[in-house]
Amino acid sequence: MISLLQGEILLVAIVTSIACVMPGAFLVLRGVAMMSDAISHAILLGIVSMFLWVQKLESPLLIIGALCAGLLTVICTEMIIVSKRLKKDAAIGLIFPLFFSIGVILITRYGRNIHLDVDMVLLGELAFVPFNRLVLWGTDCGPYALWVVGATLIMNALFIKFFYKELLITTFDETYALFAGFSPIFFYYCLMIMTSITAVATFDAVGSIMVVALMITPCAAAYLLTDRVPALLGLSVVIAVLSSVFGYFFAFYMDVSIAGSIASMTGVFFVGALIKSVVLNKLA
Repeated sequence: MISLLQGEILLVAIVTSIACVMPGAFLVLRGVAMMSDAISHAILLGIVSMFLWVQKLESPLLIIGALCAGLLTVICTEMIIVSKRLKKDAAIGLIFPLFFSIGVILITRYGRNIHLDVDMVLLGELAFVPFNRLVLWGTDCGPYALWVVGATLIMNALFIKFFYKELLITTFDETYALFAGFSPIFFYYCLMIMTSITAVATFDAVGSIMVVALMITPCAAAYLLTDRVPALLGLSVVIAVLSSVFGYFFAFYMDVSIAGSIASMTGVFFVGALIKSVVLNKLA
């Protein structure tokens, strides 16, 4: 049996994993999976910059700053891609280290005496999630992080539900999308906004490493097992949830980082999917 606190940690991990794979599936299908890595690292610059302005870690402006940094990353990357001087992977690899390194420099220079450091941004600390409670009118409503990632999950699910057809068409056939009256650029940026919001909402609890792992690896594993988008979304959710559960219990019994264990477990499932995919191809 697990305790209430352990259950809350596990629940936050599961909800986070489902929230992450929703935009992650379309990032993988579009061939821009590493954009999640770029955004999740670049938001550090937005957070630090906004903190230096308002001098309050609790300010909601930090979230706005993070979102702006994420969108700026996407815009700058797209400008380089459109110039046709560099390919997508090179453009992403150029922009996000620049923004992330500037954020690191600002933290080490001006943030030495505050509770904001690079390790927490990268790794997070799920074990501390139950101690930050949401209290409304004297009533304990549970971990604050659970409400944040839960709201993000609902937002992502609603976006995909109402714009599934548009996302599908603009992902696979931009020319047809234009003839059908859908703007590929508009829905691309909508997807990037969803990715940025998800990264901002989840990084405080789980860190950017786990965010990237959950956005990319379960979806990449599912991509090896199916060529149907609905099945890919379903398999991605299953793999992400199983990674969270097994990763949590591995971390608990081995006394290691929870986020690191969950991220590593996604890699284990990917290897399993890769082996199964190779075996099925040989049998076929």
